[in-house]
Order: sequence, then C-alpha cells, then structure tokens
Amino acid sequence: MAEAESGRPPAPGEGVKPFTPEKAKEIVMSLQQPAVFCNMVGDWAALHWNVKYLSAVLDGKTIQFRLGLKTVDLVPQFETRCSYVEATLEEFLAWSCGQPSCLSGPFSCYDSSKYWAYADYKYIARIFEDKPEIFQDIRWSDFGFPGRSGKESTLWIGSEGANTPCHLDSYGCNLVLQVEGRKRWHLFPPGDTSFLYPTRIPYEESSIFSKVNVANPDLKRFPKFRNSTAHVVTLSPGQVLLVPRHWWHYVESIDPVTVSINSWIELDADHEARVEEAITRMLVCAIKSAENPSDGDLWLNPTEVEATSHEINLQYLNQAVSVYFKCQKTSVSAQAHSSSAAAERRTGTSCKRKKREVGSEPDGCRLLTHGFDLSASKAEELQEIPFGPHLIQVLPQSQEMGSMGAAAVESDGRDLPRENEGEHIGKLHRRRKQLVMSNDCEMPAHQMDSDSSPCTSQTALSTNDLLDCLVNPHVINLVAQLLLERTAV
Repeated sequence: MAEAESGRPPAPGEGVKPFTPEKAKEIVMSLQQPAVFCNMVGDWAALHWNVKYLSAVLDGKTIQFRLGLKTVDLVPQFETRCSYVEATLEEFLAWSCGQPSCLSGPFSCYDSSKYWAYADYKYIARIFEDKPEIFQDIRWSDFGFPGRSGKESTLWIGSEGANTPCHLDSYGCNLVLQVEGRKRWHLFPPGDTSFLYPTRIPYEESSIFSKVNVANPDLKRFPKFRNSTAHVVTLSPGQVLLVPRHWWHYVESIDPVTVSINSWIELDADHEARVEEAITRMLVCAIKSAENPSDGDLWLNPTEVEATSHEINLQYLNQAVSVYFKCQKTSVSAQAHSSSAAAERRTGTSCKRKKREVGSEPDGCRLLTHGFDLSASKAEELQEIPFGPHLIQVLPQSQEMGSMGAAAVESDGRDLPRENEGEHIGKLHRRRKQLVMSNDCEMPAHQMDSDSSPCTSQTALSTNDLLDCLVNPHVINLVAQLLLERTAV
C-alpha cells in the first residue's frame, strides 16, 4: 500500500463521501447486524499508518506484544495462555519477516513460523502522548461523532495468525478501520449466546468469552455450537466494519502484517450493562479469591491489575446503580422537554474499559437512538438501511456449510466496490497489568495452563463450572433486573 503524506490535497472525488455524518451515525446507532462502510475514509491521514510508518514515528519506543502458537488447538488461546515480550515495531517487523537479526532480540525465543505476535489493545493516546497532533489523523466525526479522534481509539498490530478469542463486548458498539493487511472476522448474533458456551474465566470486565475455539470447534464437548450462525467477512484496508452491540466476534490476521484502529461508541443500554458487570465482578472475585492460590488457576486476565476487594466491588456496584437511576431520571426529564426524537447528542468518550472512579459523576446521560428503541419491524428497518456498494451487509454463512469447521463463506474485501485507557467507561482499573519479562527462554504460559485444557474425565464440579452457571449472561441480566427493582422501591 502506498504511503500517503499528511496534509496532501485530496484526490479527485475523495472529498465526496457516500454518507453524511448524520446519516452514517443513524446507520451506526440503528443497524443491528454487522456491515462494512466503504469509501468513507479515503482522506484520513491514518490510512498511511502502516507498521513502517508507525515504527518511524515511535522512534525506538517499545510496546508489549502477546505471542501465541499458530497451531490450531481445540482450546481457545486466551491471554492467560500466551507469552509476552516488550519490543520495538522495528524488531517486530524484522521478526515477522524472518530476518536473521532477530536471533538475539526480544523475539529470539519464538520461531516466527510457529508463533504469531499481537500488539493488541494499545491506546493511541498513551502510545503517542508526546505527539498529540497525530490524534487528528483519525476523524470519527465523519461517522457523526464530532470530537472523537485517535485519542478515543485503540491500535492493533499483528502478524499472520494473530487472533482475538471469540468474545462479546458488554459495552457499546464498535467501529473498526482496517489500515494495513487483511483481517477475517467471524461474527455471531446475540441470539447465539447459548450456542457459544459463554464463560467469565478468564475474567476481564466488559469481555464475555466463548469456551469454543470457533476456528476449530470441539463439537463433542460443545455440541450446541452446531446451531450457531457465523457471519464472515474479510476486512481490507480502507474499509470500516460496524460491530453492533453484543455481537460475538473472533478476529484473525490473514496477511503477514496487519494494522487496525477501532473506537467503541457508548450506548444508552450501557448504564444497565455496567450494573451487570459490577455484579459479575463481585461474584467472580469473591469465589475465585476464596480458592487455594496454589491451584495455579490463571483466572484473572492480564488486562486486569488485581482481584479487587469485596468492599471496592460493593462500592463499584452501588456507583453503577446510582449512575443508572440518574441517567434514567435525566432521560425522562429530557424527553419531557423535547419533541424531537431525532435530537443529536454527542456521545462523549468511548466506553470500552473506561475507568470510572467510585464516587465520581457520569460525563452526562446521553439520549442516543439505538436499535433496541426502534418500534419498526426488523424487515422495515433493513429496508430503510441504504445497503449497496458503499455499505455492505455481512451475510450469514450458508447453513449447509455448517459451523466454523467447514470452509468459510465470506465477503472478501478485494471484491467489495474500510486513548487513553483512563477515559473509557466501565473499566475499574487504570492500566493493563505490567508483566515482568525474563531474559531467559521460559516455558510459555499456554503450556502451563491446565485449567483451560479439555476435560477428559471430570469427576467433580469445579469452581469454574459453578461460575459458568452463576454468572451466565442470562442469569446476571435477571439478577440485575431484580436488584434495580429492589433499589427503585
């Protein structure tokens, strides 16, 4: 991909976008199925953020990479099962290309033909804190979110095979810009949740993982996965994918090097979701912290700093409930003083993993139109969505092909006419866990994680079995409803 210079004049036709910001926002906030925006970011300076360019900008700054095996196991490669190194983008690029210079570098213990590396979930505001002007290379205002830039976005850099285990995000919807290389997305609708065997182990606030490795499902252990319906798409540079609220997704890099940028868009429904996440945190931390530490169960995801105390978790729950009712009251008041249901509200900061200090006030209770508030039927909704060469539906995989074990039916991008962590709502902690790296070539963590291996002859129920039932999304939703009803009395 040819690099573009920042500030260059737009090419003929570049300034004409298929959707106005208002229309793009309407689509984002109302469409309840994944879709790909085309020809919307041709004038974004971020399109030249390939690894070579970013390496020059960072000028030797190191970032953390997660490493996993390319071999496809029946068990998902959760972050607790991966190894971690600190390296520069220059070292990563040399390693991914198989250059001999990597024999003594931070990747020296990992054969690039056997391992993939992923610099995932890197907050742009933190990485480029000394270069804030670069935030303006990303203009989510073109999608109807004024003021949202790279400061409210995250960066993902991976080698071929790098992947994110199948999960759903508890908060918001997601806009993803593909910059370099291609990524294949496998998406499942919220209605498939029971078929994906949800789990909160490893625990991470705002992420509900699937126990199924959707790239190589163990159908004997997870037979209901056969009933799931995958929507598969290959995202190419310049395209932007919309991942609606609570859609499951498994993402894999399919080119030697990939770069993506995303931003989570806050929704009104997140206020209740934060109550559910607070309940989940209390239960998981209480039960798992009671176990014998010598069991070696890596239940806490590396993105979580520590298992917070019961007192802190209770404060967090009360704060979430307080914010919920405050926003409910504000919503009712605003509706009484406004006759325009289409009134625009700025969404504010992105919601995924945002720190919310106990006792702090919300940034504002925003009245956002989203799919769950639409009264029209699903068929009527889809008829109003302007699908075409500039907005491509991500269609379901044909039923006769079966689930992920069969060849994927996809929309390939080549054939289509693409923060600061402390500013994300819902995250209780400020930073990712800082892992201490050893100079020795130790056994990768994924080879030591016995809890995640398939059960062959389980004779007794484990704590994790109990938690899978106790904090099942359906159960937690019911508990949250009962708790809110009790609080409202």
